[in-house]
Amino acid sequence: MASKRRGSTTTAKRGSQPVASSRNRLYLAIAGSLLAGLALVAIGFVAFNGSHSSPVAGLAAGETVHQGNGGQWTNVTPDRLAQMLQTKDFTFVNVKTPYVGEIDGTDLYIPYDQLTARASQLPQAKDAKILVYCRSGAESAIASQTLLSLGYKNVWNLDGGMNAWQSSGRTLVQKNR
Repeated sequence: MASKRRGSTTTAKRGSQPVASSRNRLYLAIAGSLLAGLALVAIGFVAFNGSHSSPVAGLAAGETVHQGNGGQWTNVTPDRLAQMLQTKDFTFVNVKTPYVGEIDGTDLYIPYDQLTARASQLPQAKDAKILVYCRSGAESAIASQTLLSLGYKNVWNLDGGMNAWQSSGRTLVQKNR
């Protein structure tokens, strides 16, 4: 009987090792699947900028649409802006506060937090094209939303602002503003 116990004890131990090993493999498979799923979510987030921006049919290269409250604005890259400045058909507004310089061809300097108070300096036609920019793109995104709130329908924004403009090899100018 003692040998049976030893045998059954040994068999039980051997039987438990494959179960534990299978359980570990199962846990690893689940963890791997979760990591793969998270990686796909992260890739999707990066691919779509994580900012509700998406390419829209009919847009030129270097343009994306950003959905705001009450409308949308179009983000442009520095390269696209350089093309647009060659045949300028928009009001170009620096909204950076405080003033640190501007892109040549700028029409107005109105700090983003003064747009509503100084709306009389903006085009009266609500369908007029207005392109705003700041240092990094944060204040001009707020300005874009403000313009939508004021009823403007053709709002554009330099994505990345003056930092992106300079990173693309272009320069700023200084004016008395």
